Amino acid sequence: MRAGRAADLLADLSQPLTRRSCLTHVEQRPARDGRRGRFPDWVDPRLLEHLEEQGIAAPWIHQEEAAQLAHDGRDVVLSTATASGKSLAYLLPVLTAVGARELDPDSRRATTLYLSPTKALAADQLTNITAMADGAGIRDARVAVYDGDTPTEQRRWVRRHGTVVLTNPDMLHFGMLPGHEQWASFFRALRYVVIDECHSYRGVFGSHVSMVLRRLRRIAAHYRADPTFILASATTANPELSASRLVGRDVTAVTEDGSPRAGLTIGLWEPGTIARVDGRGPMTTDRYGAGAGAGAGAGDGVGSGVGANSHADPDGDWPDGDDPAAEDGSTKSADEPLRRSATSEAGALLADLVERDVQTLVFARSRRGAELVSSGARRMLEQKSEHTGDPHLADSARRVAAYRGGYLARERRGLEDALRSGELKALASTNALELGIDIAGLDAVVIAGWPGTRASLWQQFGRAGRRQDRDGGALALFVAREDPLDTYVVHHPETVFGAEVEAAVFDPANPYVMTPHLCAAASELAIRDGEEGIFGPTARELLTTLAARGVLRARPTGWFWTMTESAHELTDLRGSGGEPVRIVEEASGTLLGTVDAASAHTQVHDGAVYLHQRTSYVVNHLDVEQAVAFVHREDPLHSTHPQTTSTIRIRQTDREVAWAGGVQLCFGTVDVTDQVTGYQVRDVFTQAVLAQHPLDLPPRTLTTKAVWWVIPQATTDGAEIPGEELPGALHAAEHAAISMLPLLATCDRWDIGGVSAAQHEDTGEPTIFVYDGAPGGAGFAERGADDADAWLRATADMIAECGCEAGCPACVVSPKCGNGNEPLSKSEAARLLALMHP
Repeated sequence: MRAGRAADLLADLSQPLTRRSCLTHVEQRPARDGRRGRFPDWVDPRLLEHLEEQGIAAPWIHQEEAAQLAHDGRDVVLSTATASGKSLAYLLPVLTAVGARELDPDSRRATTLYLSPTKALAADQLTNITAMADGAGIRDARVAVYDGDTPTEQRRWVRRHGTVVLTNPDMLHFGMLPGHEQWASFFRALRYVVIDECHSYRGVFGSHVSMVLRRLRRIAAHYRADPTFILASATTANPELSASRLVGRDVTAVTEDGSPRAGLTIGLWEPGTIARVDGRGPMTTDRYGAGAGAGAGAGDGVGSGVGANSHADPDGDWPDGDDPAAEDGSTKSADEPLRRSATSEAGALLADLVERDVQTLVFARSRRGAELVSSGARRMLEQKSEHTGDPHLADSARRVAAYRGGYLARERRGLEDALRSGELKALASTNALELGIDIAGLDAVVIAGWPGTRASLWQQFGRAGRRQDRDGGALALFVAREDPLDTYVVHHPETVFGAEVEAAVFDPANPYVMTPHLCAAASELAIRDGEEGIFGPTARELLTTLAARGVLRARPTGWFWTMTESAHELTDLRGSGGEPVRIVEEASGTLLGTVDAASAHTQVHDGAVYLHQRTSYVVNHLDVEQAVAFVHREDPLHSTHPQTTSTIRIRQTDREVAWAGGVQLCFGTVDVTDQVTGYQVRDVFTQAVLAQHPLDLPPRTLTTKAVWWVIPQATTDGAEIPGEELPGALHAAEHAAISMLPLLATCDRWDIGGVSAAQHEDTGEPTIFVYDGAPGGAGFAERGADDADAWLRATADMIAECGCEAGCPACVVSPKCGNGNEPLSKSEAARLLALMHP
């Protein structure tokens, strides 16, 4: 896309009458010249020659600094922008070390372990590293992927001969550390461990990965190796702190980005109302319809089910509850116009961009959302082709596809290759493609809904204009869902453009995480007395407890694993809740894909509508015990929406602070029990409820951390909040608080849940709970408790600034409420929040 075209294109997209007020803010990010360093003297001369042939005469300053630190044996984290060339920074020391014996037979053999959060990124790096090693003629660089898709015979070859092995934390946990004896020669020569996209290791997933890395260090030490850790991260706050916590020892940060930056035009976009956009009445809608994530009682539940945590899965995206704003029904009154959903709007924008020959990537908030965006864009292009007779539009429609986790490996690799080659003109993806897969030449990026963090937002924006010759020609659009946080962002651009990106939040000392990893470590190698310090200061106490329970055997020399079953099966790194559920077409036996266990109850329950590459299926039966959902091909004119119930009980109060008016702010441990009890069938066009069906699925219980407010009944009575309005006030305030917590903590609303009660059985008073959606907690509720004043003030401001009368999805209506957003009272919630200020 030629220089300056992005601004013209954005003006063109917003020119039609139906879109003139959709663009709320435009930000211009100017191009920036790069700053060169010099290649260190120790770099393999064959690499230098190859890089010069590729037009790389010198590294950027951050590449030089990070490579030098790693070569000197210092753990380093490189935290710079998307497309800043982080891979070259770690490949310089890695390939130089691997190929050293070819130049000097007296040099030590060296191997490298590369970890990525997704299979897609590992497969992409396999191509890049192999090309560089082959181009430089480094024969000892035997680069191979070792993950769940690797055939058995190839796994044997990798163990014996691989020198640069690419894998993910799951395979390291389940497939490499338990059988470390088979990897003895590899671990003995281990020189570097590369941890790519380390900012994605947050929440409970980050805590698990930190334990896996400590176990890796321990195994390496057993083979007398002490590898240097090289971490690559998107721009994040305090990268040295997060990286040090991740690997368990001090890490030096390199943050001064010397790479050139292409100019970028960014637009914040709020979809127009249905009445304005397509002329329909305010109560009709063109939303495609899909199952929204389950709620939790009188409030928000965790989108992927109890125990879910928002993190990348190894196939390439996050466990998902469906895109809330794109696919929920509205609870607005008849005189309040509905807005087009972000999914519908993104599909329309994608069709417009493809028609203008703009290669585009759309990030959707869920797997189903990605399917709906791509199918909507294709349908619009096909309809316009039929209307105009333009065959180019029909061809363009065929070059639009969806991409998400749950696809089979061959489907994902094919889509990635087609996008790189230009065969695909557009792709609607989950955040699977947010990470560092090398996709050059994208003209535009559309983000349909807040991706959870500012770091992710900028990472996704950075996918546009990855070629350095664009100079203002790239376009990025953030399309707001009808959601409180999204609405706040598009009307407060300073929350994006004037704010620091978040730090990764995770807690390696979480006992729910550490305990199973201590068992796994003891089964790999007995934990000798004095070795336990590598896991943290609380490890010895936990080891003593495990020995008292008979799980470990305590000897004078240390702790030993005593059980017959595998210790590695005790933990689930990604909080998916168990074995992935296979989705099988019953008539043919064809495996269509998978869904994580935690999402299965809401995504593939009996009767659910399931989308796969533009094809609709209906679930015949979900076999929970066998982890398989049987489906049949069908194109229903309805969507399905799971309904849940939730209860919450206080186990332990760790902190209690008195606020004004007798209000108590508390933090501690709670038990949350969720159960999918049924589902609604809604008309795909109007979202009218057509039927409701019960389901008989087992409950799921989560023990986690929560923050809660206890508001005395006397205080609410004194403020003249009517008793009949109190449940609605609590419920609305809880919804709003959940939607605003991501401004303070590294989470999105799908990481957390909430419940409110006019008289909770444990407190005896009106109470609002917000809890972490992962066993043992993830630090989000605690972050809210630490800065509760700012959190509540932002929540109160958001409600006050919303122009609706009775509450809407832009303030207090939750897209994932298990009670169907009943009852709600926006006006009384505002009064209640005023009472709750300290």
